[in-house]
Amino acid sequence: MKVTEHIERAKGKTLFSLEIVPPLKGKSIFELYQNIDPLMEFNPPFIDVTTSREEFIFIEKDNGLLEKKTTRMRPGTLGICASIQHRYNVDVVPHVLCGGFTKEETEYLLIDCQYVGIDNIMALRGDAMKHQRRFEPTEGGHHFASDLIQHIHRFNEGNFLYGCAEKTPEYKFCIGVAAYPEKHIEAPSLEVDLKRLKKKVELGADYVVTQMFFDNNKYFEFVDKAREIGITIPIIPGLKPIAIKEHLKSLPQTFKLDIPDELIKAVEKCKDNKEVRQVGIEWSIQQSRKLKAANVPVIHYYTMGKSDNIYAIAKEVF
Repeated sequence: MKVTEHIERAKGKTLFSLEIVPPLKGKSIFELYQNIDPLMEFNPPFIDVTTSREEFIFIEKDNGLLEKKTTRMRPGTLGICASIQHRYNVDVVPHVLCGGFTKEETEYLLIDCQYVGIDNIMALRGDAMKHQRRFEPTEGGHHFASDLIQHIHRFNEGNFLYGCAEKTPEYKFCIGVAAYPEKHIEAPSLEVDLKRLKKKVELGADYVVTQMFFDNNKYFEFVDKAREIGITIPIIPGLKPIAIKEHLKSLPQTFKLDIPDELIKAVEKCKDNKEVRQVGIEWSIQQSRKLKAANVPVIHYYTMGKSDNIYAIAKEVF
């Protein structure tokens, strides 16, 4: 079922959803299940699965020279999605990136997603690689999320890269996109970022999931501005509880977001990361309750491979 259909069927009830990261190579999928199992108590209608792009490693040859090789440190998103879908009978949302994939590879992925009955796609540009100062498109790949959305939209209509399909697909992917309540780090202003979001909607995006934020007012103001310029599709808030003191530095640097002074002071008072984790849980509970009271369609939690803090939050909210 499409994410938008889940929202419509909820009839105003706020739903719970989560996002997981595939385990590193060599890890068992059962470790992933152990983190998902407790959260199924809250009946998530869908689970997002992130995609990790390629990385470069250097292998020393017999002659002492280094050979550059491409690798992926995590197993394929599609396989994880199929496993989750089969185990829990829940809809899955694979993240599809521009970075690291050619247009042909993207099309093969869409065909495979359709084959295993996946209804939803999260279309993202992706981040720069570690050695890059800024995002650089893969040769033969899409440059922007808007290009990827167009590709998926054409696929939905039965228009493949090298000609039309024999028939139009029986169902169309529901397309999710990302948004940034405090603007994307590369955007010159929030207004420009909103215009880019509107373009994604005009090209076929069906719903939006926001980047994390720690001040609900940032989300509400963002939604108001989006509605003012004609964006009417669901805008789902995304939350991630602070878990370690380092997050006070790393999250603002990585995601261009503000952390409220009250939360900063509470974290700084903590003696260790166990106390920080509890502060993060309590802050996120308050955020979630206020968002739920405002009748947001879904609250989407970034688990980052751990579920105990998300479980503690959801237990108090859902």
